[in-house]
Amino acid sequence: MRPFSYTQAPDVTTAVQEVSAQGAKFIAGGTNLLDLMKIDVMSPSHLVDITQLALNTIEETPDGGLRLGALAKNADTAYHELVQTRYPLLAHAILAGATAQLRNMATDGGNLLQRTRCYYFYDTHTPCNKREPGSGCSAIKGYNRDLAILGTSEHCIATHPSDMCVALAALEATVHVKSSQGERAIPFAEFHRLPGDTPHLDTNLQPTEIITAIELPAKGFAQHYAYLKLRDRASYAFALVSVAAALELEGNTVKEARLALGGVAHKPWRVPEAEALLQGKPASKENFRAVAEAYLAGAKGYGDNTFKIELAKRAIVRALEQAISMEGKS
Repeated sequence: MRPFSYTQAPDVTTAVQEVSAQGAKFIAGGTNLLDLMKIDVMSPSHLVDITQLALNTIEETPDGGLRLGALAKNADTAYHELVQTRYPLLAHAILAGATAQLRNMATDGGNLLQRTRCYYFYDTHTPCNKREPGSGCSAIKGYNRDLAILGTSEHCIATHPSDMCVALAALEATVHVKSSQGERAIPFAEFHRLPGDTPHLDTNLQPTEIITAIELPAKGFAQHYAYLKLRDRASYAFALVSVAAALELEGNTVKEARLALGGVAHKPWRVPEAEALLQGKPASKENFRAVAEAYLAGAKGYGDNTFKIELAKRAIVRALEQAISMEGKS
């Protein structure tokens, strides 16, 4: 591991000032950053510890939503009474990720900033445009079974690994950030980026901005929801395909539908135009399949991962059926 300096920030203002130094990074739970430092994928010269900042509360907002402090732990969020009763989709997604030990350490803000789990990103002996822009993408013609089929570019086919973010995308959360220039709110759909020509940039967060909170709107779709995660083993595995499904029904008619896919793109994948195909329609398998076809329009396989196209379609149908029946929900 390369040497680095370390300070503990007493407040947000100080934290933002400290991280403005070249090569500085925030650290909280460290469940991803420390792994990357150990294998020399990331080598910050200075770490700014933000664990003492007053950003770990979970509280209601005046408009009936919920505000998750950026330093609230994943486990605390998943088991919080208001999250479980009003946003159970989010609770289920969080509990589908990682292990209990990691969820006890990982923070909500840090979850948004996870780096990809692409094999070549972690292998410093191979070219990777995310690690070294312009060096090439080894995955496109290499082993790519776990990688993206949507929103890819000639420079990168990596996927975003988070389960929590898939649910937050479906719930249309808002990310609150702060810097020395002030505060701003970023709609969740605009927070993460597709690779395009700049695959090394995962988000639209500026280098000196800190996430302070994640805000959930009042509508939580607590009556009809499902989080389906398809993976190679039952625990501690990233999704081959995951689906967050949220429905509002009037009888058997869909009043509103939300979907987000994980494991298939550089960010949680939403297609609002495809979701709109269900509005006012019967909640039937035939209509669900039409939505699935629209969601995967333009999908491209790279050999090892081509199977994910049909897998994702079937996962969408299955998740929507589970949201209707509430199969396995407590």
